[in-house]
Amino acid sequence: MKFVTRFAPSPTGLLHVGNAYSALQCARWAARNHADLLLRIEDIDHTRCQSHFSDAILEDLNWLGIGWNQPVRKQSEHLALYQQALNTLQSRGMIYPCFCTRKAILNERSRMGVAPHQSDSATHYPGTCRNITTLEQKRRMQHEPFAWRLNIAKAVKSCQSAPSYHDQNGAIYQTALAHDIIIGRKDIGYSYHLAVVMDDALQGVTHVIRGEDLHSSSAIHRLLQMLLDLPEPIYIHHHLLKNSDGERLAKRIDSTTLRSLRYMGVDAAQLRNYLLDQSHNAIWPFVVGDEAAIVAKLAI
Repeated sequence: MKFVTRFAPSPTGLLHVGNAYSALQCARWAARNHADLLLRIEDIDHTRCQSHFSDAILEDLNWLGIGWNQPVRKQSEHLALYQQALNTLQSRGMIYPCFCTRKAILNERSRMGVAPHQSDSATHYPGTCRNITTLEQKRRMQHEPFAWRLNIAKAVKSCQSAPSYHDQNGAIYQTALAHDIIIGRKDIGYSYHLAVVMDDALQGVTHVIRGEDLHSSSAIHRLLQMLLDLPEPIYIHHHLLKNSDGERLAKRIDSTTLRSLRYMGVDAAQLRNYLLDQSHNAIWPFVVGDEAAIVAKLAI
């Protein structure tokens, strides 16, 4: 059996060293296992994704020395596939329209006695719209914006076995889904969760390699795969590259970009070796303004 994995960035900004670390984890695993490595551009969020960032991703990965098998897949070119999956879930009664705004959810949780500062208080959905009658749903859908939510309790009950996913060592992880998640967004039509499981199945992905911060997403994806009768990939969650303060690298904290490293004269091979060297405990110790230190460490 031929193994297949993928690297799937979103073009909402330039790739930073945290993205590079994840891409290299995928590439190294693919090389060691004689697997195909695919590149997917996850660009369904037209409110944030930009085409010039898609072009930059290809350029930066090429500079880093990472290649891929098969043509690059862009999610924005396959919206009909995600709509088909959404229609399937709707026909099975697994999703319902949710008319709540973020503010309304916070107010409802406050009414229920959940402190505003409690973890995930802004996203944990209290089920406000779950039991609205079909007649009321249809009436409100005619004039109110809405998202589609997956009825977790109903979905899990419909599965022949308890949803779980496996890692490469055969360990089994039980899914733990506490609230009804959004499957179809108000603004862009489809959620990341729905799009990614359809893409993985269509592209024959056998192993999903991504950061350990996405354990909860793997639980969601496994449930969707069971509902949509899709194959189950193996999940591998790697450690995250973090800064000296222990915070994971991200675009929002202005992490060092591959583009800036290239302009500094950093050698791509040196960067690859540094990021894959486990002796530094997956730490990127440099911050904006450390150009001299970066060049001294990573230039030819």
